[in-house]
Amino acid sequence: MSQEVCRLKAQLEEQEKEIAALKNKLSQREKSRTSAPELRDKVTPLTPLKGKPSLSNEDIMRYSRQLLLPELGVKGQLNLSKTSVLIVGCGGLGCPLALYLAAAGIGRLGLLDYDEVELSNLHRQVLHGEENQGQAKALSAANAVGRLNSTVECIPYHLQLSPENALQLIQQYPAAESSTNIMADCSDNVPTRYLVNDACVLSGRPLVSAGALRMEGQLTVYNYRGGPCYRCLYPVPPPPETVTNCSDGGVLGVVPGIMGCLQALEVVKIASGQGCILNSRITYSTFPSLAIHIFCLVIVMNQQHSTAKRDWDGCFVPL
Repeated sequence: MSQEVCRLKAQLEEQEKEIAALKNKLSQREKSRTSAPELRDKVTPLTPLKGKPSLSNEDIMRYSRQLLLPELGVKGQLNLSKTSVLIVGCGGLGCPLALYLAAAGIGRLGLLDYDEVELSNLHRQVLHGEENQGQAKALSAANAVGRLNSTVECIPYHLQLSPENALQLIQQYPAAESSTNIMADCSDNVPTRYLVNDACVLSGRPLVSAGALRMEGQLTVYNYRGGPCYRCLYPVPPPPETVTNCSDGGVLGVVPGIMGCLQALEVVKIASGQGCILNSRITYSTFPSLAIHIFCLVIVMNQQHSTAKRDWDGCFVPL
C-alpha cells in the first residue's frame, strides 16, 4: 500500500512539473504577443527611460557571466539599463549591433530603417530570416531582439531620415540625469552619415560609426567628450560617382558582422563608463585572403572654440 502511495505521489510531482512548465511557456507566448513592438512611421514623443534601481534574480542569472567582470560589475550593468541607443540602419552593421546590445541588457533600442527585407540581405543581415522577406527591416529586427531579450524596450521606425526629422528624432532620446544616450550610424550612404553627424553635434550626442565594404571595415567614435566629428575628418562630401556601396562593390557577409560587433563593444564601453573609448581614432580592419589586418589612425586636431560652433583641422597620423 505504501509503495502505491509513493508511486502516485511521484506521478503527481511529475504532472505538477509539466503543468508548471506549460504555464511558463503560455506566459511567455502571451507576453511576447502583448509586447509586440509598434512600427512607427513618424517621430512621436517617448516617455523617459527608467533605469533599474537594482538587479533582479532573473537579471543576475541572465547577465551572470558579464557581472563577473571587474570592468563591468553591478554598477556597469545598471548603467546599461539606463542607456538608450538609436541605431540608424538595420542591415549588415545594425543587425549584430542590435543583437549584442540587447543581449548585454541595454535599456532602450531605437531601430530605424526605411527598407524592407530582401533575399539578398540574408547573407549578412542576421536578424532577418526568409520568412521576413517584404517586411520592414526595423520591425523584423525589433521582433528578433524581443525574442532574445524581452526586457529591452524596442522602438522600430519605418521612416526615411531627413533634415526635417533627424534632429527631432535624436532629441527623442534625451540625455537624462545619470543616463547615457548614444547614436549608432549603420547607414550605407554618404548623405545619411553627414545628416546623422550634424544632428549629433547639434544635440550633443556621441556617435559610434562603422562602415564595411568588400573585405574591409572601419570604426570610430565621433563627438565624444569634445572629440572630433565626421565633418572634422571629411569636410567636403565626395563626388557621388566615386562612392561605392555593397550593391555595387559587394561585401563578404562576415565583415559587417565583425564591425557591428565592434560597434557594440564601443557602445557598451561608453554606456557602462568603463574601458578605453575609441575617441579621436579610426580603426581600419582588412581581411585579405585568410589574414586579418587591423591598424589604427590617430586624429591630431587644432581646436578653436566659440560659443556658437567648433572648427577643427584634422589630419591622420599612422601609429
